Order: sequence, then C-alpha cells, then structure tokens
Amino acid sequence: MLFLPPPWRVLLFLPPARAPDLNALQPLFDAIAALPLPGDAQRLFHGRGQRHPGCEAWTLDWFAPVWLLTSHAPADEASLQQLGRALAARWAQLAPGQLLNVVFQQRQAGRSATRLLAGAVPDPHIVQEDGARYAMHLLRGQNHGLFLDMAAGRRWVRAHCAAHPGLRVLNLFAYTCAFSVAALQGGAAHVVNLDMAAGALATGQHNQGLNALDGSRARFLAHDLFNSWGKVTRSGPYGLVIADPPSYQKGSFVATKDYARLVRRLPELLAPGGHALLCLNAPELPPAFLIDLVDTQAPGLQFVGRIANPPAFADADEQRALKAMVWRAPLDARLPGPAGLAAGSAPLG
Repeated sequence: MLFLPPPWRVLLFLPPARAPDLNALQPLFDAIAALPLPGDAQRLFHGRGQRHPGCEAWTLDWFAPVWLLTSHAPADEASLQQLGRALAARWAQLAPGQLLNVVFQQRQAGRSATRLLAGAVPDPHIVQEDGARYAMHLLRGQNHGLFLDMAAGRRWVRAHCAAHPGLRVLNLFAYTCAFSVAALQGGAAHVVNLDMAAGALATGQHNQGLNALDGSRARFLAHDLFNSWGKVTRSGPYGLVIADPPSYQKGSFVATKDYARLVRRLPELLAPGGHALLCLNAPELPPAFLIDLVDTQAPGLQFVGRIANPPAFADADEQRALKAMVWRAPLDARLPGPAGLAAGSAPLG
C-alpha cells in the first residue's frame, strides 16, 4: 500500500512493479497536467478515439466528486501508480486540501474489474449534466448509470421536446432512463420506458424523482421488446421514438440481425410527422448501416441528419464513432412498411 502525504491523502493499492512505459502514456499524462476543474459529469480524455497514439485503451471521466480511470487493455501496476501520482499532483493544484477520489476499471473481452484507487465514492452518488441529476454506481460494474457519449443526444431530445410540447415518447432500451428525464424536462406529455433490466428501470424511476418530475408522466416496462410489441403499440402512436440498443448483447440484442426487426415496426409506432432517434455504438458498423436499414425496412421515413458527438468524444474516424441519427415520418399519412416504395437518404449532416 502506497501512502502519499497530505493534502492528497491518496491510498493506491499498487505494489511496486516494473517501470511504466511513460512514453506510451505521455498523451494521457499531458491531458492530466492540463485538466480543468470540472463541474458536470464529462469525459476529459478519450483515447478510444484513436487520436492519441499509445493511449488507445485509456479514458478518463469525471463524475463529481470522483475520477474514473478506465483501461480497455491490461494495465501494469506501475503505470497505474504513476497515473495516480499525476492525478494527485493536478488535484492538489485544482482543489487544494480536498480529498482525491479515483476509481479504476479494467475492461476486456466483455468483462470488467473495478476497484477504488484513492479516497471514497459517496453513497448515494448523484451527478449533474445540463441541470439534470442522475444516480451513479461506479463500483458495481462497467455500466455506471449514465453514458457520457450520449450527452448531445440528450440535449437534442430535450430541445426537440421543448420545440414540440406535448409529445408522447417511446424510449426503447431505456437503461436508467436518462433520455426520459431529458424528454420530460423538455415538455413531453408522457414517456414509455422499456428495458429488460428491472434494476436499471428502478434507477430510472429514482432519476425521475431526483429531478422532481411528475410520476404520472412516465411508465416503466421491464420487458423484452420483441415479445412486447402489443403493449408498446397500444401506448402509441408516438411523436418521438428513441432506440439506443446495445450493439452486441447475447440474448438481448445483436445489431446486425435485430436492428432490422426494430426498424420495420417504426411505421406502426410513429405518429404522422413523428421523429425517430436511432443510435448505434459499434465502431465496425458505419452510419450507412443504419441509413440502408431504414431505406429498406421503413422506406417512408425521411433522413434528417446525424447528431454531432460531444467534442470530448472526437474520433480519428467519425465512421467509427457513436451514431445518433434522426428520421422523420411524413405528415400526411402513416408510413408504408418495407414493401412500400423506397425513399432516398439525405447525405450525412
């Protein structure tokens, strides 16, 4: 156990090991040395965007008052020790006398291992983004309660519902219902949240309470979407349908085979003039995957554009980055199904 002196009071459970490859980690060290004092939950370093050679496995996020350091590849203990020292030194400059809190998570092959490196994690742990409050659980696994890369999508949903007050919204693969919070804050009349994980939906209900939102304006369905079309359809039609599924989750959703099953049902879910926000976080699948899918399965939908990702998530190849894309239903009639005439797609915006 390594004890660093006050004011940091950092406890790093890192035994001595071989010297770290400081050259490979230099972009991350440089980012730490230049960290601002953050407020809202946000990403501060995105090595996954392939823009920092040598640090492609690393990310650094802020969930006040905790730093989350993540590696998507094996990390040697000496490197972690050096990164802990760098964070401690910068934190002493940013917040003199305040305790440094650091959680480290290693992800690999769909598994994750999480440990507290320094300080503590508050319980309950509530973070903010654009004035909304969300419950977090950083030590429970790789899904912490809020996906930071979808911040721009939540802003779009909030603004869209504000511009079209009174919408009925369907939030598929709702997880902890952050989209629902954004929609209701924007002025949606009602949101139906559907996810197989009852625990995630319970957190979503808690998030609604954290934001003082009327409980009668949301419904939470712990169901498998593909076995629940009747329930979902009866609550529609919807002015906005949001789908943010996992790209590959065995037994739940595999994008390459299941997204088509979802898209072909959009004609019966969308109200005339309604919008669909379709999301995909699969680097191997480009935006054209969704565009072609909608053209084939719901040809009456008109492509509106792609929501720009937050600058913190900039990618060397935007084809690989998170896809959050919007389509609109025609105003004059319900959409034709896949047997109808195909409509062309607008270029990406």
